[in-house]
Amino acid sequence: MYAVEQKIFFRSPDVILFNLIMPLVTFVLITVIAGQKNAADSVLTYLQSAYVSLSTVGICCSAFMSIPITVVEVRSQGILRRMYCSPCSPARLLACDTIASGVMAVLSTLILTVAAVVFFGYRMEGNVLAYLGAWFLTMVSMFAIGLMVASLCRTTKSMNVATSLIYFPMLLLSGATIPAEVFPAGLRAVANVMPLGVGINLLKSVSMGCYDNTGMPALILAVIAVIGSVISVRTFRWE
Repeated sequence: MYAVEQKIFFRSPDVILFNLIMPLVTFVLITVIAGQKNAADSVLTYLQSAYVSLSTVGICCSAFMSIPITVVEVRSQGILRRMYCSPCSPARLLACDTIASGVMAVLSTLILTVAAVVFFGYRMEGNVLAYLGAWFLTMVSMFAIGLMVASLCRTTKSMNVATSLIYFPMLLLSGATIPAEVFPAGLRAVANVMPLGVGINLLKSVSMGCYDNTGMPALILAVIAVIGSVISVRTFRWE
């Protein structure tokens, strides 16, 4: 089942465009225009800020678009109903979509990392392994929200409304595509309380080697991951 799901992801033009191409193009534009300049009043340069922020775009697209769309569409088509009598449990079914989406998010970040390191000379000041751990925690927590939406939405129409209300604010207002450092104070406060914004702030702190204030963001993301996962499995419906 996972192999089939992954093959479908690689054949989807939307997934390729928004997960892999858009973050890279946005990163190149920001870096070429103002790469080594300080991002507003931050100690980060636009290169450093854009790399961290855009490394979460693949997570955002996979979590709030790919996972809910995949699950709800196969439910609305009656495919899940036919799988009800199979050995496939809800946890296994959701795990297959999660892993397939996770692979696309990892590829997105790998492509971005190669471009940043090879072509723009990006070097992380913090610990790379700590950054990978924070990135993985961010991905798991966002995926838990996406799985929760996929389990709670019964129809394609309700899913489209829910994902739009979550995806676009997360993408535009959390600092994922536009560095939050250039936001006005009010908008920056909004970004700081959004789940993806919490993850981005954690990643920026870790990337700069600042670990003093990382405990609370990590705890928030872990709680989101647990709650979202439990709700998604408990509320899952085959039809």
